[in-house]
Amino acid sequence: MHKLLTGKTAIVTGGSRGIGKAIVLELAKEGANVVFSFHSSEAKALALVEEIEKLGAQGLAVKSDASSFTAAKELCDAAVSKFGTLDVVVNNAGITRDTLLMRMSEEQWDDVINNNLKSAFNLTKHASAVMLKQKRGSIINITSIVGLKGQAGQVNYSASKAGMIGLTKSVADELGSRNIRCNAIAPGFIQTEMTDELPEDLKKRYLDQIPMRRFATPDEVAKVVVFLASDMSSYVTGQIIGVCGGLAR
Repeated sequence: MHKLLTGKTAIVTGGSRGIGKAIVLELAKEGANVVFSFHSSEAKALALVEEIEKLGAQGLAVKSDASSFTAAKELCDAAVSKFGTLDVVVNNAGITRDTLLMRMSEEQWDDVINNNLKSAFNLTKHASAVMLKQKRGSIINITSIVGLKGQAGQVNYSASKAGMIGLTKSVADELGSRNIRCNAIAPGFIQTEMTDELPEDLKKRYLDQIPMRRFATPDEVAKVVVFLASDMSSYVTGQIIGVCGGLAR
């Protein structure tokens, strides 16, 4: 059976859990070699490499601080050194430090901006140098619908995700003539352990806002990543694709 990403190498930041893990596995299913960064759990990362290999692809786990400019270059270098190419970058790493603006500390602001937005700049900057030599590449930024519409208690997170949207459109404009595409995916509510633990009344309030009346699965986000990573989207760049059940419209 033909696989969409055979022969391609992808980097995924924050790839050892949640949406990132789903993205890693979906890319591997489609034949990509996947290099992913993780921050803390080495055991989970090594277990994920085993899962990648069971799918017939190759994997490499790299402990890396996404907010570090130097570490981002080392991550790119590791991918090119092992696989000789870099075709796809998924800027997925992100954190939350939710609180109301009046209570938010400078540290809570800086942590989220550095981990979510600066990290995307770091990796895009270094990866684009490789892609420019190759004259091809796909950069995919995982933003959020709160980057489009805002959210009380998430001033830092919303600003970081809105910044990713501006980054996406500008990079698409700069690099499009070199056959390098840059797009973003804006997930809405995703079914995770965190949403499972929400009180039923709060969960119902969220679900009532979503036209499709359910949360997305991480796999549903990952499948859109595969589309943007593959040649199926060869004329798609500068776009923000909502995976939100119609919530952002």
